[in-house]
Amino acid sequence: MTNSTEHDAGASTTSAGDAIDFLTEQHHTIRDLFTEVADSTGEQRRSAFERLVRLLAVHETAEEQLVHPLAKKSGHVSADMVDLRLAEEREAKDTLQDLERMGPEAQGFDTMFEQFRGKVTAHARHEEVDEFPSLRESVPAERLRSLVPMLKAAEAVAPTHPHPGTESAAANYAAGPALSLFDRTKDLVRKALGDRPGE
Repeated sequence: MTNSTEHDAGASTTSAGDAIDFLTEQHHTIRDLFTEVADSTGEQRRSAFERLVRLLAVHETAEEQLVHPLAKKSGHVSADMVDLRLAEEREAKDTLQDLERMGPEAQGFDTMFEQFRGKVTAHARHEEVDEFPSLRESVPAERLRSLVPMLKAAEAVAPTHPHPGTESAAANYAAGPALSLFDRTKDLVRKALGDRPGE
């Protein structure tokens, strides 16, 4: 299994040739980070949780801006299926925001974290089993390959913390730049002050 301590969320975690490979490998990294948070303590746990928050935030933003609209437009993925994935992402952002406020050492964190882990893992599995294969069938291979730099660009400027309510592509485009600037400034200030989640 990949050593998730080597991954920088928001940076490319894959050498894959197309968008589906890129996103699927990020799902593997997310699963690795869930395991690292669950199995570690102290500074290692805080660091893994911060990387998990950041990767989930940028990953979901990129999917909401590019992948889900493409899936809906393809005609091979039902609008209801896409809307269900978006609803799951909204719920995940709400829970992740709560977990981030608590911090990984707070009482009750472990129980909420494990429930969250189960839901995010199920969400990723739904994408990998239902949405991604339909995209592979309906979208030309060259188009899927050309999406990789777009996904990387979207992740490079995406907010680094969860913002429930920005699940649509339009909402991400409208609010994303301001939220990204706010989040990245907050990250720098936290790093400078040595703050940790939950503090």
